[in-house]
Amino acid sequence: MDTLLKTHNKLEFLPQVHGFLQKEGNLSSSKHQNQNFRFGSRKSYPKRGKSGCVKASSSALLELVPETKKENLDFELPMYDPSKGLVVDLAVVGGGPAGLAVAQQVSEAGLSVCSIDPYPRLIWPNNYGVWVDEFEAMDLLDCLDSTWSGAAVFIDDNVKKDLGRPYGRVNRKQLKSKMLQKCISNGVKFHQAKVIKVIHEESKSLLICNDGVTVQASVVLDATGFSRCLVQYDKPYNPGYQVAYGILAEVEEHPFDVDKMVFMDWRDSHLNDNLELKQRNSKIPTFLYAMPFSKNRIFLEETSLVARPGLPMKDIQERMVARLKHLGIKVKSIEEDEHCVIPMGGPLPVLPQRVVGIGGTAGMVHPSTGYMVARTLAAAPTVANSIVQYLGSERKLTGDELSVEVWKNLWPIERRRQREFFCFGMDILLKLDLQGTRRFFNAFFDLEPRYWHGFLSSRLFLPELIFFGLSLFSHASNTSRIEIMAKGTLPLANMIGNLIRDGD
Repeated sequence: MDTLLKTHNKLEFLPQVHGFLQKEGNLSSSKHQNQNFRFGSRKSYPKRGKSGCVKASSSALLELVPETKKENLDFELPMYDPSKGLVVDLAVVGGGPAGLAVAQQVSEAGLSVCSIDPYPRLIWPNNYGVWVDEFEAMDLLDCLDSTWSGAAVFIDDNVKKDLGRPYGRVNRKQLKSKMLQKCISNGVKFHQAKVIKVIHEESKSLLICNDGVTVQASVVLDATGFSRCLVQYDKPYNPGYQVAYGILAEVEEHPFDVDKMVFMDWRDSHLNDNLELKQRNSKIPTFLYAMPFSKNRIFLEETSLVARPGLPMKDIQERMVARLKHLGIKVKSIEEDEHCVIPMGGPLPVLPQRVVGIGGTAGMVHPSTGYMVARTLAAAPTVANSIVQYLGSERKLTGDELSVEVWKNLWPIERRRQREFFCFGMDILLKLDLQGTRRFFNAFFDLEPRYWHGFLSSRLFLPELIFFGLSLFSHASNTSRIEIMAKGTLPLANMIGNLIRDGD
């Protein structure tokens, strides 16, 4: 799914989780990332069976993970010259997809832009999965390196849903190359550093970087993802967490149809021989997400949809190893692995404030699914157009006045209400065990496609979401209806209260 947070060598989650890191949710290359992350000691030689494949244990599987080779694009970037003392129209902090998209579109309008990132040429290490129609709407089909005609959802051993909605994997190198090329041709300047402080004056802001350079800008955009480098929050941060461990692997074989990706596999028969692990999974379930590229090459990811606190990574790895063994998937080699965590829900940042945000730093991750890439890329024109309109027009707003207008366009009342409903959905999912989760998604994917498509892609707004909720309730089993009423009453009351306060 959207891969956004990469972990440090220790899991140190925000306040109450077993570790905080970043998954396909942070849209900035300045996020916390480390694909070398390991659990346990690393041995000199992996344990192999007679076939030469790794035996079923999480430590043996991790021994197949190669050392990370950071790949950089071969671009000659036009660098920012601090000696000129120029005030740029826009400084974008963070060089992920969101930041580059806004930089590209603002510079196309003739405004001056500086992109600040510690690793501006680094190819994003995340695996981004998207619905094909989302990228088609943004003219980005050439940035998908693999597509599937549809997706499959395994509710349990007896129920399977076939989703007739094409899915694709983003070609990270192609997407970044395309964005960088357009930025360069539009005159964007780059500064390779990390912003450590911002000082606001009436008509401009001073960005102090860790190399001693100060970048002056009329508008500052924070696109640093969940690190929330500059955007400020004033409420307690208590999100749910989506946690996942994934591998891109060469295998002897796998049982999946190469024409369809596996969106969710909630089966748990692979845990029958480990009652302790099965009991933990029955309380806080995980599912398999898989993108088969061929019969021998596949991306596999074990995912906890949302939990508070988040599941320990080691627990998820153990579940993945048990699942692969049960499915007869023998891993021969691993090209790369991912340790991912997406904070979901929680409060929005202070609205408005002087620094403008986009992506994870602006609370744009889908609270019920963890999706963000397509939503954020689609929002980039809104942010860019607002900056161009109010900075480049005859009105020429500056400072706080301009920021107010940009935030207003990024988070209009209908988007805030939509997010509140999604948070309501997350609060229900947090309370469901494995059986409840299965019943929920059995009903969810029985809905008319326009409902589940729209929900996953953030295309439904409050009036439509109300009909979505009623339709979901009507499709649910009697057991699921009782469960939704019992566990959803308090979240529903909280949502209604928040909607009333926001309306006031």
